[in-house]
Amino acid sequence: MQIVQLSDIHIGSLFDQTVFDNLVQEVNELKPNAIIITGDLTDDGLLFQFKRAQFEIDKLECPNKIVLAGNHDYRHTGYLIFKKFFPSKQVYELEDDVIITTLGTARPDRDEGEVGYRQNRWMIETLSKYHDKIKIIAMHHHLIGIPDTGTDKIIIVDAGDTLRACLESKVDLVLCGHKHRPWVWKLGSLEIAYAGTSCSTRFRGFFENAYNIVNVDDGKSQIDIKIVGGKRVRLSDLVSKYEPPEMSVGNHLYDEEPSSANRLV
Repeated sequence: MQIVQLSDIHIGSLFDQTVFDNLVQEVNELKPNAIIITGDLTDDGLLFQFKRAQFEIDKLECPNKIVLAGNHDYRHTGYLIFKKFFPSKQVYELEDDVIITTLGTARPDRDEGEVGYRQNRWMIETLSKYHDKIKIIAMHHHLIGIPDTGTDKIIIVDAGDTLRACLESKVDLVLCGHKHRPWVWKLGSLEIAYAGTSCSTRFRGFFENAYNIVNVDDGKSQIDIKIVGGKRVRLSDLVSKYEPPEMSVGNHLYDEEPSSANRLV
């Protein structure tokens, strides 16, 4: 079974149409069982941007398209119209004993995310009904900070509660977007995977447009990163090659040239 995760499309001034068209061709050739778009479809949450996002996303061919809102989508009353364009469920039962659950983290006109007590309790109660299944949670905001992405003021404000709920629910994989930086953390049996920006020019620490491909086989999942128009490698391999930017004390600044570990060329 194959799941594609796209994120942070940002329809608006930073959207790259050529990159998106190439992405559509690649993803449609994969014929995934599900496509998850983890938020920030638009840059400003404006009506014409949602219309354009719907038009573009309709080009993706997949029986299960799961679309979440991001903080940019909830700007300028976007929270009032998002679901008119992208109605969705919270639980998706797929073949091969995979269950995907979505959590809404975006809040109107706020950049930081929040899951909230009710959603965490709902997650625990819902997932307790499923046994011997691969449990995947999809959300927009990130649970744990990522290198090269600046301040973590806009993390999920109740990240600790949400992480505890995921562990209690025996979640296998959490898929996040938001920070435009591919990454993965492994906490025991729980993996938290982040997608980069699929087709915008707003890069943070990773300088290629990319998306994630999750393969589920025999009760296990493997996460690959695919550069649009480029290579496909294990996401964990990319992380293992990470080298932090050079820093020094005093008035010296970062060495801002992207390292080879942050490019797949």
